[in-house]
Amino acid sequence: MKTKYIFSMGEIKRKDNSIAFKNEKGWVYIPVEQIREIYFLNEVSLNSKFLDFCSKAGIVLHFFNYYGNYSGTFFPRRKYISGNLTIKQALAFQNREVIAKSIVLAISKNIYEVLYHYYRHGKKELKDYFEYLKKVENYLQKAKNIEQILFIEGQIWAGFYESFKLFLPEDFWMKKRIKRPPDNPINALISFGNTLLYTKTISAIYLTHLDQSISYLHSPSESRFSLSLDLSEAFKPIIVFRTIFDLVNRRKIQIKHFEKRFNYALLNEEGKKIFIKAFEDRLNEKFKHPRLKRMVSFQSAIKYDGYKLIKYLIEGKEFMPFLLKEKM
Repeated sequence: MKTKYIFSMGEIKRKDNSIAFKNEKGWVYIPVEQIREIYFLNEVSLNSKFLDFCSKAGIVLHFFNYYGNYSGTFFPRRKYISGNLTIKQALAFQNREVIAKSIVLAISKNIYEVLYHYYRHGKKELKDYFEYLKKVENYLQKAKNIEQILFIEGQIWAGFYESFKLFLPEDFWMKKRIKRPPDNPINALISFGNTLLYTKTISAIYLTHLDQSISYLHSPSESRFSLSLDLSEAFKPIIVFRTIFDLVNRRKIQIKHFEKRFNYALLNEEGKKIFIKAFEDRLNEKFKHPRLKRMVSFQSAIKYDGYKLIKYLIEGKEFMPFLLKEKM
């Protein structure tokens, strides 16, 4: 199944049994077959007839505004509903710390594996941070509430951001993580990458019986799919940050790929296309899954983490998000 990205302003509608998009260059026809989701990265007009067509075809739509900010997602009426699972998912929130600790531990382990590449290639200054990461499991065991777990998570990310100066060009060092809005190129890349991963996780969870609104590390919210935030966390170092490091160090993404008039805190269209191509390539990278014993993509691994969470909720089996070391 494929993802379609639309970068320009225009109009989109149903045309017989396909999708027609019109911009300043004219009409383009998009075959419905094999389309899983469509990303609108600019302002596009549409009607309810188009939404109904996408709903029946099972196509998920993700909307961004001109500035690259995520606006929301339209997905078809839920096909996979389980009242029993929803009850168990809600009851598990009473002891949310168990799942939250597993997510934070997975973040630390995956960051370690991603950075170890640079340690092997001479960045020995990472040793102190590695020593901290090795102690995270002990710190989590002693954590008594969600506030203490979130503090540990914050320390992990802070140390990770601090390490950027060891292997990235100075223009892409992290001085401070600023999200809304990003205030420099590295924050812009992280925010854009994290949002893409978040929406991919929304699409993955849609294919399970899980309720998007009940989460554990992130507090449930009325304005977002907070379970997608939970399940995307372990994949951020692997998918988002590996993509950023590769593009920046290979100079495929440079300052010229950011809008100067927005203080270089917004990717231009060329920059978005470069980033999305690399992001999709990594997301679709296949490897032999240690538990499934077959070749899967990282996109499939995200959905499989949803199934692992279901196993925990229904059968009480330990929930541990995807670990890069298991793949290796």
